[in-house]
Amino acid sequence: MAPKGKVYRGSVKEFPGFDASQDAEALYNAMKGFGSDKEAILDLITSRNNKQRVEICQAYKSQYGKDLIADLKYELTGKFERLIVSLMRPPPYSDAKEIKDAIAGIGTDEKCLIEILASRTNQEIHDLVAAYKDAYERDLEADVVGDTSGHFKKMLVVLLQGAREEDDVVSEDLVEQDAKDLLEAGELKWGTDEAQFIYILGRRSKQHLRLVFDEYLKISGKPIERSIRGELSGDFEKLMLAVVKCIRSTAEYFAERLYKAMKGLGTRDNTLIRIMVSRSEIDMLDIREVFRTKYEKSLYNMIKEDTSGEYKKALLKLCGGDDDAAGEFFPEAAQVAYRMWELSAVAKVELRGTVQPTGSFNDDGDAQVLRKAMKGIGTDEGAIIEVLTQRSNAQRQQILKAYKAHYGRDLMADLKSELSGSLAKLILGLMLTPAQYDAKQLRKAVEGAGTDESVLIEIMATRNNQEIKAINEAYQEAYNKQLEDDLSSDTSGHFKRILVSLALGNRDEGPENLTQAHEDAKKLADVSSNDSSDSLETRFLSILCTRSYPHLRRVFQEFIKLTNHDVEHAIRKRMSGDVRDAFLAIVRSVKNKPAFFADKLYKSMKGAGTDERTLTRIMISRSEIDLFNIRGEFMDLFDKSLHRMIEKDTSGDYRTALLALCGGED
Repeated sequence: MAPKGKVYRGSVKEFPGFDASQDAEALYNAMKGFGSDKEAILDLITSRNNKQRVEICQAYKSQYGKDLIADLKYELTGKFERLIVSLMRPPPYSDAKEIKDAIAGIGTDEKCLIEILASRTNQEIHDLVAAYKDAYERDLEADVVGDTSGHFKKMLVVLLQGAREEDDVVSEDLVEQDAKDLLEAGELKWGTDEAQFIYILGRRSKQHLRLVFDEYLKISGKPIERSIRGELSGDFEKLMLAVVKCIRSTAEYFAERLYKAMKGLGTRDNTLIRIMVSRSEIDMLDIREVFRTKYEKSLYNMIKEDTSGEYKKALLKLCGGDDDAAGEFFPEAAQVAYRMWELSAVAKVELRGTVQPTGSFNDDGDAQVLRKAMKGIGTDEGAIIEVLTQRSNAQRQQILKAYKAHYGRDLMADLKSELSGSLAKLILGLMLTPAQYDAKQLRKAVEGAGTDESVLIEIMATRNNQEIKAINEAYQEAYNKQLEDDLSSDTSGHFKRILVSLALGNRDEGPENLTQAHEDAKKLADVSSNDSSDSLETRFLSILCTRSYPHLRRVFQEFIKLTNHDVEHAIRKRMSGDVRDAFLAIVRSVKNKPAFFADKLYKSMKGAGTDERTLTRIMISRSEIDLFNIRGEFMDLFDKSLHRMIEKDTSGDYRTALLALCGGED
């Protein structure tokens, strides 16, 4: 059960009125004779906690002179057998068995070693080492050392000591020193001082390290995870990332492991079983809610879709409930959300594009290269791509003028005539100024039959005041119409009001006001008002569309304090359609704009087919603003590089141009 003073967060609870002898008899009857009653076995075993299951094993041996685990292995098969047998072992012995299997025979299951040793507490590690010795008459550290190598081995040995500091008293000076030491051991050093990473991440307390990670973000402008990916490699990198994730939130680490075990084709059943068994009496409720928040579906439903038979029924019993049905928010997820807003507020991130002005720029020389590439039969697309993707937008505007002056021709018209398809749209987009390009995308979104609301939301929710004003001017010049008028005539209701408010470009640009932030949060949290003039949507609009980003970050933190909900969760639950999507886009842009665009890029390429309009639009519009940061967020979120995904999902000259804008492989 839960330690004194802590709320129990497991999904499997002690069975009331427990009788070990009676349960032993029920299991014996379920397995005697021809066949076995699997339903009875799973119902009984998943309804008892581990302490009670151990007592059942003892009672079974006393009453029948037989080993219950051996009988279960004989009667059951496959994944269901593995799951039920795992539940019968005490947690340290279950971990010991997993590690023994991971290092036995040819090859090593490094992922299993990483998961167990990165996530267990000091006491759990000590119990594991003792259980391994008892079960196999071998020394766990010696076996791990014999089966691993290098820095990966050294960090595993450190973790096996179970000697992480547990003092909650934190020294600010030591926090600053550790953050500085990590920065100097990696980013600021030629090569990497792995020993410093091992010492600090392997020994310091969780509370201390969380503050170190915050300080590291402040002084380096990037999260520690991104530095680990850049400085370390292989299994050592994976281990250190797992340690950092468990320091930040063990529940979030396991939610991610469970999601990856089930997503895509096939299921990693060993991982699924191991986590569902090992966390069922520790933090399964927290894992469930983080899973629901992070992946927008319940763990229960994902298990239901991905497994079958008695195996599925047993897993669902361990899961303990469907959060899609409950729709409520647990404390762990609220803490994670609050921490995200805190990090968003303190991060001093330098935004960087991937396209920079080229040195020794010669507009006339570039105009000549482009003319030569389009003159005569055929077109040299490679030369066009090389010039236009390696020049800043301001330099491209100069090339347009030089081309006209030198040849008396319109470069845009020539490019349109010579290029086609996706490449043409990309290159022509690059030749427009940012404001002209956004204006054109907005015009396309509202003209003709139907409206592309996703484009309206993406542009209007993410541009700053200066960019919005430039878009308004470009729209008026290009189409002799006011952007606000077109938005008003093509949309309706609260969605129209949101867009019109954003189109004014009048967002406050000042710092946070703590008193006002608390009042704003109370307004957003109030669900009791029935006054239509003060509807929920109106209140959200008056705050989300007008307050500065620093102020909104504070509002959203205050909102969590008042409601125990993240504002994103509240928007999803209380709103729908385009209004919901617009407010979510604003919130995500405030939280982390590069991450917002990374998510949109990923969705444009995942699955069958590619949304080339979205892919092209974001690659053009962010190439000189924050595409370098987007690349980093893409890697953090999806464990693959933007470069690699573009390479895999596109082809030909279009791919060549996109990769040039991307600016490198991470």
